[in-house]
Amino acid sequence: MTASQTESVGLRDRFVGWIEQSDRRIVLATVAFVYGLFAVLVVLEQGLGLGTVNSIFGAWRTITFLFAAYALLTLALNLQWGYTGMFNIGVAGFMAVGIYTMGMLSTSPNALSGQGLGLPLPIGILGGMIAAALVGLLAAVPALRVNADYLAIITLGLSEIIRLSAGSRTLSQWTTNTFGAGTGGGSGMDLPDRPTDAIFNSSFGESLVDLFTVDVPRIDMLLFEFGNKEVTLISGSILNDFIWSLVMLLVLVGVYWMIRRVGQSPFGRVLKAIREDELVAQSLGKDTRRFKIKVFMLGCALMGLAGILWQGSQGFANPNSFRPVITFYAFIALIIGGSGSNTGSVVGSILFVGLLFEGPRQVGAIISARLDIANAPNTFDGAIAPLAQLDVVPFLAYAVNNIAPLQFVLLGVVLIIIVQKRPNGVLGDRSETAAAINLNKGEDTNE
Repeated sequence: MTASQTESVGLRDRFVGWIEQSDRRIVLATVAFVYGLFAVLVVLEQGLGLGTVNSIFGAWRTITFLFAAYALLTLALNLQWGYTGMFNIGVAGFMAVGIYTMGMLSTSPNALSGQGLGLPLPIGILGGMIAAALVGLLAAVPALRVNADYLAIITLGLSEIIRLSAGSRTLSQWTTNTFGAGTGGGSGMDLPDRPTDAIFNSSFGESLVDLFTVDVPRIDMLLFEFGNKEVTLISGSILNDFIWSLVMLLVLVGVYWMIRRVGQSPFGRVLKAIREDELVAQSLGKDTRRFKIKVFMLGCALMGLAGILWQGSQGFANPNSFRPVITFYAFIALIIGGSGSNTGSVVGSILFVGLLFEGPRQVGAIISARLDIANAPNTFDGAIAPLAQLDVVPFLAYAVNNIAPLQFVLLGVVLIIIVQKRPNGVLGDRSETAAAINLNKGEDTNE
């Protein structure tokens, strides 16, 4: 190896080591990589131009929103599964409890779909979290008498019961007649507006949009006129959604800090002891069942909060939004990042959203812009047959038209690779200290 190659390897190792010394650096480096990747993908799809700026911010808005939503879910799931070893497959159901309770408390009584009590939004959010925690209590008390496999089955069944109950027109009419609030049944339920929407309904919001409107020189050769043309670099709707995504990121930071404090507390160390060997924890005088119920309720409350911030931002709640696939996605993000690691939960969420969820769709958009897929094959056999003649266009066209089912194939392949090559995830194999204080002064405690 030459001197220049040795120096290059040394710089690379020092850079990787600098990143790995801090959880913040790991998260920021991953986010920067995913955002930069999507900026390049948008440019490859649309080319360089003023309109590309709006598209790039639109892609970033979508990534930020989904990243914050899945990170909240993954952190709550990590608290239950990663810290305590409880296998909860009812994540979507607890999300539904949170959002529907919030809607029934805070939606206007005159809403077109569903009815609420019209209470202030903070009361609705707090009520949704409490309701999700109480449903978690009802599930945990009998479920924790069985082992992990049966707990998974019980929570999955409960999640489907919640979803089907929210879609029941009969139940919605009964709750409306009895309590004055209902879910709207299968047609869904209107929800209160986001607090950030009021910003763009004011003069300040209009001024904010004007900041991203520029005048571009225009020459009309037919009429021999010269002038300027207004071009909006970033639309008001994208700015509005982006600000709400930033609010979700702030909540994510608060939840991350809280769960990290829980993990470093004596309560958190008991949870980790239960995960490793519950019998040993019991022999030390710990009421493990009570600890598990408490952490299960806390995790369910955070799942309810995630449902409120995620689905509540759409202005409408529908039972079909809470299918078990949401739980499946949350588990994938946690497996990628590493069970038991809070930072791994965040990193796994951004990698899942960027590379496995939105990434294939963006690549499909690039292929659609570059290839003629109007005559795409309708069958898989028709797509792979031309590969014998080294003609990949039919297969790419078929893949673009069937991107959704092929995403599940990609997810399965990624899970197989992770289980075989890195079963602890990206950050799941880092050592955890048993002390309540940081013994390595000057360094961040990795978790």
